[in-house]
Amino acid sequence: MLLSVAAVLTLFSCTCAENPAIQVILTNKGLQYGKHAVTDWIQGMLEFITLPDFNGHVGSVVNIHYTLTGTSIKKCDLPEPSTEFYPDSSGFKTSLSGLNVALYGQWRTCLGIFHDKGTFDMAVYGVNVISVVELGKDAGGRLSVTSVSCDAQVGRVDVRLYGGSSWMFRFFQKLFRRQIRREIEIRICPNVEESIVKLERYLQAMNVSFDVGQALTLNLSLTGSPVTNVSSLNLGLKGEFYSIKTHAEPPFEAQPFTVPEQQGYMLSLGLSDFTVNSVLYGYYSARMFQTLINDSNIPPGFPLHLNTSLMGPYIPQLPKMFPGLLMNLQVNATEVPMFSFQPDAVNLHIQGTIEAFAIQPNATETPLFKLSVVSNFSSTVWIADQRIKGSVSMDNFSLTLVGSEIGKFKTDALENVTRKGVDTVLAEVNEELAVGVLIPRLKHAQLVNSGLKVQEGFIDLFSDAEVLTDRGFSLQTNRSV
Repeated sequence: MLLSVAAVLTLFSCTCAENPAIQVILTNKGLQYGKHAVTDWIQGMLEFITLPDFNGHVGSVVNIHYTLTGTSIKKCDLPEPSTEFYPDSSGFKTSLSGLNVALYGQWRTCLGIFHDKGTFDMAVYGVNVISVVELGKDAGGRLSVTSVSCDAQVGRVDVRLYGGSSWMFRFFQKLFRRQIRREIEIRICPNVEESIVKLERYLQAMNVSFDVGQALTLNLSLTGSPVTNVSSLNLGLKGEFYSIKTHAEPPFEAQPFTVPEQQGYMLSLGLSDFTVNSVLYGYYSARMFQTLINDSNIPPGFPLHLNTSLMGPYIPQLPKMFPGLLMNLQVNATEVPMFSFQPDAVNLHIQGTIEAFAIQPNATETPLFKLSVVSNFSSTVWIADQRIKGSVSMDNFSLTLVGSEIGKFKTDALENVTRKGVDTVLAEVNEELAVGVLIPRLKHAQLVNSGLKVQEGFIDLFSDAEVLTDRGFSLQTNRSV
């Protein structure tokens, strides 16, 4: 039970030297929902649980050894536990009170060479368990979980034996029940702690870096130990993308930011502009912001075509110097494209160059001119109908001549027609953004009732969640306690 609550917390899988670029906050509303979902799941799993054997002996003059085996749960009155964040240990405290269980199984006895067997019914009343678990960070940036304390008490045990010489145990019932109660009581906390150790091993085997496509790797290691207060748990993640090819560090750092607690929602996710910009730097460092454009890439109805004879309205001397030649444009980003998040707005700055070449009959390229391109875009982002939607507009676009083998020329006309081309592309992009994309699902849960707000330096996504029991939700268990 206590392990399962811990496992749900780790799915939503800070004081630190490194600023986190992604922050995940689990609120008390989320904790209570997770506790409720796990309680329901455990209730459905009880029929599959088999308890280990109990061994002991009763009597002093006549020493009878007994074994209770094949013990299974017939019925369980499973109260919902009390679970709360526990700042003293940067973890959480779980209290289970008043658990009652009805069990059945087989008994065997041994008195010298005499053996006997039968069946039994057992009722365990008033089981109380209090456990405190600490969350931390290991050297590899993985989440760690440690049992801080555990206390268990069993109120009363009633056992009824059937078959064989079960009548003999009536003389030892009080002692027999006391032994069983004590045996159950001393086993509870070691089993809780062993389960936490198993969870810790599972966490240590988890990857904190993931390949995203064939170009990028995402690092989601913790930047510091989880921080807990009375109302929430905060996980700070590195949240940095790297080029698989270069694995180069960007020339900028994650800046500190504070995600507001949204107690009306189960969880909040803060995504900083550092994370998004690390994607762009990963592509830039791998030299992926370079492209060659030829006339086949230009739509047929567009007024500008890459042929020197058709460029007269924009560059008068070009068709006279190099008539009838196709052209190539080499487009390069000269700086890392950068996003910046401002209240209610996402801005993008792009700076690069366009180098034009004439293709000679022998396929060699003759340099013509080089343009500097500076553009700025702004967009809004929101969530509607469980889809992330948006719109984008161009704030600035300029072309400047920085080098020419054909002499100087004005860039106004070329800038205007290029701007129209960008506007055409933006119109298509906005059609797609209006439809939006579905909010990604977690492995065993989906986000519902979600909202999004762009803040200074980060995007704040806040949401409730629903466990997808129909999609095979399953916390790992060995079906034995």
